[in-house]
Amino acid sequence: MAPRLVIFDTTLRDGEQAPGFSMGVEAKLRLARQLEALGVDIIEAGFPIASEADAEAVRRVALALERPVVAALARCSAGDVDRAAWSIAPAHRSRIHTFIATSDLHLQRKLRMSREDCLSAVVSAIARARSYTDDVEFSAEDATRSDMDFLCRVVEAAIDAGATTINLPDTVGYSTPEDIREFFLTVLGRVPNADRAIFSAHCHDDLGLAVANTLAALGAGVRQVECTINGIGERAGNASLEEIVMVTRVRPDLFPFETGIQTPQLFATSQLLTELTGERVQSNKAIVGRNAFAHEAGIHQDGMLKDRRTYEIMRPEDVGVPGTTLVLGKHSGRHAVAKRCEQFGMTLSRHQLDQVYRCMVARADLQRHITDDDLLEIVADVAGAAPAPSVREPVGHEAGYGFGV
Repeated sequence: MAPRLVIFDTTLRDGEQAPGFSMGVEAKLRLARQLEALGVDIIEAGFPIASEADAEAVRRVALALERPVVAALARCSAGDVDRAAWSIAPAHRSRIHTFIATSDLHLQRKLRMSREDCLSAVVSAIARARSYTDDVEFSAEDATRSDMDFLCRVVEAAIDAGATTINLPDTVGYSTPEDIREFFLTVLGRVPNADRAIFSAHCHDDLGLAVANTLAALGAGVRQVECTINGIGERAGNASLEEIVMVTRVRPDLFPFETGIQTPQLFATSQLLTELTGERVQSNKAIVGRNAFAHEAGIHQDGMLKDRRTYEIMRPEDVGVPGTTLVLGKHSGRHAVAKRCEQFGMTLSRHQLDQVYRCMVARADLQRHITDDDLLEIVADVAGAAPAPSVREPVGHEAGYGFGV
C-alpha cells in the first residue's frame, strides 16, 4: 500500500497574505467549504492575532467544517497562541501552528534575539499550545538558511516539548531540489527523536522551484506538504496543490503516494478562488490554466483527434476541466476544421474544405482565434449556402473535444 501524503492547504493564510488576494470572512468560509469538498487534510484558516476579522474568519471556519483539521497560525508568543486557541476552539479537529525564525539573519536583523532566547520561546510556545490541543505544528522560519547545528537543536527541543509536526520552510525560495533533499536527509538523520514527528515541507516559488523542491523533500522522508490553490502566496507564491497532487497521480512510479484529494474538484476550486479574489489564473498554468488542455497547432490537433494520449498525459475530466479544447487559429490544420464542421452537421467537399481552411487562416492572422460564429460565416460564404446552423446546437459533437477561443 502506498504511503499517505498529508495535504496541508494554506490558501486561506499564506495565500491570502499575497497582494490582491485578501478575502473577507464570508469569502474565506466559501473557499474553506470547497477545500473540504476537495479533500484536503488540513486547512490553515488564518493568522488570528493579525486582526479581529482574521480571528473571526478562523472561528467561523472551525464551526462550519466537519472533516478536515482546522489550523491557526501563531508566533511563538503567549498572546498569539491564546488567540489562535480561541479561534480554533469550536473545531471538530484542531491544530495550533506556531513558528519562529531560526536563521541568524532573521534572529539578528529582524527579531533582535539570541539563539538561546529563540530556543526558549519555541519550548514555551509549544508547551502552551499543547495545553489547548494535542495537535501542534512547529515551523522554523527560514529553516533552509539556518545553521544546521542550531536548527537540529531547535527541532529536537520542539519535538520534546510536544510538537507533532515539524515544518522546515524554504521561506524565501532560495533552495534547489538537490539542496532540499540533502537538507531534510541531514535533519532527519541528526535529530534523535525525529521519528516522533511528521516532517513537512513549505516551499516558496521565488526561483520557480517550489513544486520541484517539495517533490524532492518527499524523497528525503517528508510526509506533509504545505501548498496553495493556484500556487498563490507571498511574492512569487507557494507550491501549487494541484501540481503536486497530479504529479503523484501521473507519475506514481516516481512518487508512490496516496492523498485524500478528489481531483475532479481541482478546477472548481481554482475557479472559485479566482471568483473570490478577482485574480485570474495565467493561461499556461499547469492543470487549471485556460490552455492546460487546449491545442491549436495542427500537428497536435491531428494527434488528439486520433488518440488523445498523443499530447495529453492526463484527462481533463480527472481534474474537473469540462474537456479538451481544440482552438481554431492560424496554426490549426485541416483535420480540426473538418471535424468542427462535421460537428455542426456540415459536409464539405475537398475543394470547399481547402477554401474554408485558407479563409480561416487568413482571418486568424488578423484576429488570433476563430470563434464558431467566424467559422460558420466562412463556411456560408464559401458554400454560398442558406443561413448556417446555430452555434448553440452543434450536431454530432464528440464528448471530450470542444472548440473555443
